[in-house]
Amino acid sequence: MTMCRNIKPLFNFDPPATDEEIEAAALQFVRKISGFTKPSRVNEEAFQTAIADVASAARQLLNSLETSAEPRNREIERERARERNEKRFGTGKPEVTG
Repeated sequence: MTMCRNIKPLFNFDPPATDEEIEAAALQFVRKISGFTKPSRVNEEAFQTAIADVASAARQLLNSLETSAEPRNREIERERARERNEKRFGTGKPEVTG
């Protein structure tokens, strides 16, 4: 099983992950495993319940994990990800030739 690319690591950051980040990850996870971007009306309640349950489990996990590593800086990690994406996909800008 491949990891959902939109779900980012949330542990050991300063400041810690927000409820919004945890809920966004839960939404992406539920979308991935259900196959629905937006569920039908009949499945909406089950979909929302699953998001709340996954977010709760994720929050519990994050609160119980321990590490001796220094907390990661969000800006530095964002820059590293940008650099990895540039190497992998290029800058996204067409080259201008003379």
